[in-house]
Amino acid sequence: MIIDVHGHLGPWFFWPSAGTTADNISAMDAAGIDIQLVSSVEGVNYDPHAGNHSLVQAIVGQPRLKGLFVIDPRDLTSAEHQLAELLPTGLFVGVKIHTHYSATPAGSPAMADALSLCASANLPALVHTWGHEILDLATTVESVNGARAIAGHMGGPDWHLAPEAVARSERLWIEPCYSRPDAGRIRWVLDRIDPRRMLFGSDSTLIDPGFALGSFQAARLTADEERLIMHENAQSLFSL
Repeated sequence: MIIDVHGHLGPWFFWPSAGTTADNISAMDAAGIDIQLVSSVEGVNYDPHAGNHSLVQAIVGQPRLKGLFVIDPRDLTSAEHQLAELLPTGLFVGVKIHTHYSATPAGSPAMADALSLCASANLPALVHTWGHEILDLATTVESVNGARAIAGHMGGPDWHLAPEAVARSERLWIEPCYSRPDAGRIRWVLDRIDPRRMLFGSDSTLIDPGFALGSFQAARLTADEERLIMHENAQSLFSL
């Protein structure tokens, strides 16, 4: 079984694509992905409020797709109101926060406030991390009671900081999808952390899931690592 915790649904602005639910399902079928957690492309890039509503319409009746509610930490009042409206639908299992698109550093007070809102709703947050901010996110998570976060992209080019980040907070997980295939990256990190702290993510439909799957195959996972990373960790964290 494979659970992908880092997916997107909707058309991207840099190539012609309808961005339909069928596109996600088709890519999942080709890659052998059973369940995918998706945030709205519209919500991440343009308008969280409109995007979250659009996602509800797109994934209702699609049991293989689970929603990630997009939060812009610059407008938590709106996020709180919409979360109260949409969480009862049962379609959202977590939150997505993009540090760069929302101009909110991982170590900022605004990020702490956003994670506090997530904690109050009992939702883990997938947070975009790039570079040193993976450490800043770990520090912020540790400072917020009940917060749980996944460091999306595992810090990107600074993936070697992942073990230190995980050590800073027991409530931080890492998800290593990345558009550059640095050799040995995932194996190096796994040799230094508990495999219960890593999750599989693809960044689909921005990136073909095969790219992430190949990176994990190259890491030569043990049977226990594969079971935990590919589905059990996600099942536990997101109550799937």
